[in-house]
Amino acid sequence: MTRPRRFDPFRPAELLSSLWSATAMVPVNSGAAAAYRTMFITVRRLVLGRRFTVHLDDGDLTMTVTEFASHLDTRGLAVGQLNDVTAKAEDICWRTSRFDSATVKAHNVHMKPGAPPVLVAAPVDITVELPAAALDDLFRTAAPRLSGVVGPDGVARLRLAKRPRLGHVEVEARLDGTTLWLTARRLSIGTRRWRLPARTPRYPVRLPEMAHGLQLTAITFAPGVVQVSGRLPEWRAELPPKLLL
Repeated sequence: MTRPRRFDPFRPAELLSSLWSATAMVPVNSGAAAAYRTMFITVRRLVLGRRFTVHLDDGDLTMTVTEFASHLDTRGLAVGQLNDVTAKAEDICWRTSRFDSATVKAHNVHMKPGAPPVLVAAPVDITVELPAAALDDLFRTAAPRLSGVVGPDGVARLRLAKRPRLGHVEVEARLDGTTLWLTARRLSIGTRRWRLPARTPRYPVRLPEMAHGLQLTAITFAPGVVQVSGRLPEWRAELPPKLLL
């Protein structure tokens, strides 16, 4: 097994140093568009299909990049506009957690000239697929009296943590700010099932605060996974020349 390489999409320096000069320093014209396109294609080739480790303040993030795409427009590229950029990754590890896959769609990606130049995207939509066990981990922290599971049919079920054999409740989820509202739809005890009335009270679960200003937008269930979506209002990254060293 090869060791994960450190995230450094601007290497090798010999290949990309000329691209840096072409994109960050050239005037706004068709030459700039060609330079930006070349840089994007080169970065895509360097990251696609490879495993990287990204250093974050609260732990290392290791992942394999499976998609990196954008519909590049010549007129937009001439002024440093990359439009929307979509990236996908699989087999993601962060601290002690493991995620099946994640999709990041960065909107209105563009380069702001300066010293150093800044890459900006606003907003950024993120969808992460968590293993079904993540639901149980959530309740172990937020509502320890309950345990949760997502079956192969994509239905979430809750049980009493200390008395799992008493039966379970099938639930639907809706997100409202930092609160996850669970609505019971069916009750099962043994082989018997009952549909619950529409006015059944909802159960609130307070979610932890997200880092870096991430705003959760949806939580849905799919066969064997929990899909969590969120949005960053804006993302910025300085691109100093030292990244090429």
